[in-house]
Amino acid sequence: MTEPVIAQKEPYAIDVKAGKSYWWCACGQSAKQPFCDGRHKGSGLEPLEYKASKDMTVWFCGCKQTGASPLCDGAHNKL
Repeated sequence: MTEPVIAQKEPYAIDVKAGKSYWWCACGQSAKQPFCDGRHKGSGLEPLEYKASKDMTVWFCGCKQTGASPLCDGAHNKL
C-alpha cells in the first residue's frame, strides 16, 4: 500500500502543548486518529512528527491528501 486511507473528510482540531511532539498518522489506518498507533507497518507509509512551537489549536489533516502534511490545507474540499 502506498496510498493512504481517508480517515475522515475534515480536519481534526487538536489543542497542542509547546515543546511536545505529536506523531501524525499518514496511512489513515490508525484507530487513534489523527495520531499513529503503529498500524502503518508494511504499508510503505510512515508517521510524521509535528513539534508544537506554542500552546495552540492545530488542524491536523484527516483526509491524508494534504500538501502541507501534517496540517490541513483544505484538500478535503476536493474529495
